[in-house]
Amino acid sequence: MTDEREARAALCAAAEPGETLLNRLIDHEGADGALRAVRAARVPDGLVSTDEELQRCARRLDRWRIRLTTADPEQDLAVCERLGGRLVCPGDPEWPTTLDDLGPQKPYALWLRGPGDLRYGCLRSVAMVGSRAASPYGLRIAAEFAADLAAQGWTVISGGALGIDAAAHRGALAADGPTIAIFANGVDVPYPAANDGLFAEMARRSLLVSESPPGSPPQRLRFLVRNRVIAALSRGTVVVEAEYRSGALSTATWARKLGRTVMAVPGPVEARTSVGCHRLLRDEGAILVARPEEVIEAVGRFGADLAPEPHTPVLPRDRLEPATRSVLEAFPARGAAGPAQLAAKAGLDLAAANGKIGLLAAAGFVERDRGGWRLTTTAKQRR
Repeated sequence: MTDEREARAALCAAAEPGETLLNRLIDHEGADGALRAVRAARVPDGLVSTDEELQRCARRLDRWRIRLTTADPEQDLAVCERLGGRLVCPGDPEWPTTLDDLGPQKPYALWLRGPGDLRYGCLRSVAMVGSRAASPYGLRIAAEFAADLAAQGWTVISGGALGIDAAAHRGALAADGPTIAIFANGVDVPYPAANDGLFAEMARRSLLVSESPPGSPPQRLRFLVRNRVIAALSRGTVVVEAEYRSGALSTATWARKLGRTVMAVPGPVEARTSVGCHRLLRDEGAILVARPEEVIEAVGRFGADLAPEPHTPVLPRDRLEPATRSVLEAFPARGAAGPAQLAAKAGLDLAAANGKIGLLAAAGFVERDRGGWRLTTTAKQRR
């Protein structure tokens, strides 16, 4: 009899992440029973209903059986423990129940490295993804958004890739906030190598997560498959920059399937790196976000986490009381006007208008002219 945790560790090594058949097998037989079925390449009774399905399942089990011969789950668990990590399985206190939304494509288990608590960190979390070949604009926006979100207690989740992902992780760390990277390789494999220092800091302060055992190299398909985990762990996904064909759009698609909020940051209309964001906004109903507060409003508590109105510049004329402002607005843009003309336009009697003109002159808004009164050059520029 194999320990449940060790069985799931072995299954992580035998199959690629998110295999529907393996999840069905685990649900049918339990992790230990599923492992026995894989070792024997035997399809349990009642798992499939047709001969065609039976043959297809048998071929898949045989492939996993071959891969299982090179697996060493005890060693994988020992390596993870030496790294200060752990294997988290469904039903564990640290297992995020939001992963269950993936149904038959949920992870069999997750390998974690770092001090952060995965389940707690995902309670208030936002995924931030985008182009690897990001523009300076995108990198700045990702870092600033992530820093502001982290400073307000939101966990920033991304994929640890170059470009937007790395900028989001670094922004959260700069604000001394929580951030989680979802890997397509083992948590001890720094990929891309250029982010080695970032990953070391995250392992010390935050959390690295993978569906693959320690030592697993990155594979192309795993990058797309892991996007479903990024989407499932978070309340919503922000796409900062994305070309027309982009892995970030895959994460957005998963987020939409799972009923999560999809947001996009607009960019220059001629920029290739913003084509995907604009398509999300135009065709997919994504929410346009231009400030971190708008992200929080989209994924936060309904009616409570509302974004404040943007601050607008306060001009000197904004501080004028209504009657004085009405006299100022009565002045022509060019030339001068007499007090009687200004009084009529402002709807005031002549004595009141003269009093307001004096106040405007003292404040530098108007000055005397041979034809009466006119706006000063400064007042024209502020109008």
